[in-house]
Amino acid sequence: MLIDLTRIANSEEKIIQIEVPYEPETFSSGLGEFPIQSKTPVSIQIRNKGNQELQIKGKMSLQTTIPCSRCLTYVATELHLDFEREADMKLGQSENAEELDEQNYIDGYNLDVDKLIYSELLMNWPVKVLCKEDCKGLCNTCGANLNFQTCECESTDLDPRMARIRDIFSRAVPFPQSEN
Repeated sequence: MLIDLTRIANSEEKIIQIEVPYEPETFSSGLGEFPIQSKTPVSIQIRNKGNQELQIKGKMSLQTTIPCSRCLTYVATELHLDFEREADMKLGQSENAEELDEQNYIDGYNLDVDKLIYSELLMNWPVKVLCKEDCKGLCNTCGANLNFQTCECESTDLDPRMARIRDIFSRAVPFPQSEN
């Protein structure tokens, strides 16, 4: 969705309030593709602070599913975006891109709401999502979900650099017992 900024950029102290739908049904990034279950429209306020400097404020919420960081079970996750950006419309497009933290959501006199929300989602994406606080995760050997089953795999997870020492102790001959 593009918003034309021409009228507001040329009218000092003008404020516009817009509510626009967020169109994408999935969020795709280097982390994967995540379906969006529900979302609110994007509420945007654009204010000309004078001298063609714009203040862009916005809010939006959405719910998506993200795999648990330990067991990969999908977890419904709410993301609430509340952002504020500034744009100097006097600057050229390349200067404005540097000024806007190298974001490309302003192209000439158009604000691309989808690109703005995409960058906000990237910045607000949770680092770690857990299905429950005490999630046991997956077995490193067989891949079993340890929240639902136990496995017969060796439970000691030793550092591979220590394998030689473990071999020495497993081949060690016991000391003879002295009788007193």
